[in-house]
Amino acid sequence: MPEHRSRRDAVRNREAVLAAADALFSRRERPEDVTMADVAAAAGVGKGTLFRAFGDRAGLLRALYEARLVPFREAVESGPPPLGPGTAPRERVLALLDAVLCFKLDNRPLALALEENGSGSPYRAEHYAWWHGLLRAVLEEMPGLAEPGFTAHALLAATRADLVEHLAGQEGLPRERLRAQLAEFTTRVISSAPR
Repeated sequence: MPEHRSRRDAVRNREAVLAAADALFSRRERPEDVTMADVAAAAGVGKGTLFRAFGDRAGLLRALYEARLVPFREAVESGPPPLGPGTAPRERVLALLDAVLCFKLDNRPLALALEENGSGSPYRAEHYAWWHGLLRAVLEEMPGLAEPGFTAHALLAATRADLVEHLAGQEGLPRERLRAQLAEFTTRVISSAPR
């Protein structure tokens, strides 16, 4: 019985920590202003609990990011067009990149913190590998498109969190304009593949 209760406590603590971190990252303008101590205090847990559950700040960021990514993954893996399987490759590439951009716009502080944290390279992150693999697979369905792996990297570079932050934050470009510009860029990049 005590073991079952401790598992319930761990699940409850994890949910409280993710909810607290989510709220803090949503309210703070600069992601580096959110500390592990802030999250622990907001969640009502000790810092030791936080570190045991997530390892470090990067682990917490990854867990929160992955939690927010769940609906997107579900839509891509089993949802209807244009994100889901069965969509023509050109339309799906456009929809995938639009969804990535919208996800990063909706999660700007968290995406920026995650991509700036840890290894110093967003390309080593698990979520990046998933997005790249997915985009590459769809690009490979387009006969005649050279280097789908490189093309996937180049297209995803247009959705990097630091670029999104610069364009949306510093330059103040409206969301719809960013989406339109990304769609136009993507269309030009993939237009080399015959229809």
